Order: sequence, then structure tokens, then C-alpha cells
Amino acid sequence: MQPKTPKLLEDVRDAAAFIREATRGKTQEHYRGERLLRQAIERNFEIIGEAVNRLAVHDPETAGRITKHRRIVDFRNLLTHGYDLVDWCPMVTGASGKRRRPARCGTGDAGP
Repeated sequence: MQPKTPKLLEDVRDAAAFIREATRGKTQEHYRGERLLRQAIERNFEIIGEAVNRLAVHDPETAGRITKHRRIVDFRNLLTHGYDLVDWCPMVTGASGKRRRPARCGTGDAGP
């Protein structure tokens, strides 16, 4: 394990815990209507993706043990560079752990 690995993993854990807490009891309407909530959640997804990206650079062996680590980094890149293309509904349903896609989701609709 590389020296930076524990800190990067802790950053991922902390950001994921924040997302879980911030989305507890929230609906897609909350997410769409509350800019502060939406930006806080998106920022923490960016932190997770950046930490996993740095982990892949500094400790590829550990990064390789993270399921779909490349997709995590790709999602971070989409949030950062393609923010206007984000379909916000999977983010909300994914964070809440529910697998059903809400009926009113729109592709490429990053919210209000």
C-alpha cells in the first residue's frame, strides 16, 4: 500500500457517507428543486472520482480492487467537464439505493 492510499480511501468513504446522509429521505423533486443539495451531492461525487483517479495513478493495485473504478473516474469527468449532459435521476436513485428509475426523468436534464 502506497503512503497516499489510506487518505484517498478515507476521502472516498467520507464523501460516500455524506451522499448517503444528504439523500436519506429525499426524492427526485428535492434533488431537482434544491440547488444547494444538488451541488453538494455532485461535488462529493467529484471528490470520490478524483480520489479514485489519484489512487489509480499512485496505487493501481488497490484501485484495481475497487469494482468498476474506471466508471467512477469517468462519472467524475462527466460531472466536471460535461455537467450539462448529466442525467440527474440515476444519481438520485443510485444514491438512495433504489433501482427503479422515476417516471419523470429526462436525459441530459441536470435539473433547474
